[in-house]
Amino acid sequence: MRGRAAKALAVLSLATGISAVTSPAANAAVTLGGGSGIAFDAGAPGEPTATTTGGCTLTAVGHDRSGNLVGLTNAHCFITSDGTKLVGEDVYRDKSPSGTSTNWASKVEADLEAGVIGKVTYVSTPNNLLSGGPPGLDFAVIKLDPAKVDPTPTVGGVTLTSIGPPPANGTIMCKEGHTTGLTCGMKVGTSGKWFTHTIWTWAGDSGSPVAVGQTLVGNAWGAQHGSPILSILDEMKANGGVGAGFRLAT
Repeated sequence: MRGRAAKALAVLSLATGISAVTSPAANAAVTLGGGSGIAFDAGAPGEPTATTTGGCTLTAVGHDRSGNLVGLTNAHCFITSDGTKLVGEDVYRDKSPSGTSTNWASKVEADLEAGVIGKVTYVSTPNNLLSGGPPGLDFAVIKLDPAKVDPTPTVGGVTLTSIGPPPANGTIMCKEGHTTGLTCGMKVGTSGKWFTHTIWTWAGDSGSPVAVGQTLVGNAWGAQHGSPILSILDEMKANGGVGAGFRLAT
């Protein structure tokens, strides 16, 4: 999915599969927050390899009402081409250097030294923007290991301290993604349950937090669309379990 020519997919996706891996050593805690890169092997058995590793970006890290440490990203990161939802998928930190708007990250590198940092517990309906399927909020819930992950409110150029609705049209919003770093644009409007914007994103930026100042307003999943974080939290609350009652780690 890298390159300048965008391709039409059944589910619009900014996940990336260009990858490398590191060799395992001792486990170590890693610092993660909204805008951090994650890596996974998309359902392949065993640890990620250079041919199986995919990558996305965390929307946010926080705690649920049961005290679980939770990460959020896009659902389509954990849905296979045949529609299988990868609940239970192991998640790793992407240790490759984050990109910028002018110098994009070119690979995914699963941090095998830190090891598995969490497991996917829920995968929502994906956006289905191009497939004509039911429109979803396109989010996934990851139960993170508190012994492996130190949460942070700041990643790159974005600090998240509160949660709120998408702003009025014309308001400047920014995202922090692992591939293209900090990019900003305007809120344009709404499209069904989603909001639209002019923020640049690319492969590997799937799940990026979209913020106004320090307020998280949604996730980014491609074609200048995003899902409101308040709608995501409502679905998580209705589902119960891991993620219900989510609040940011600040």
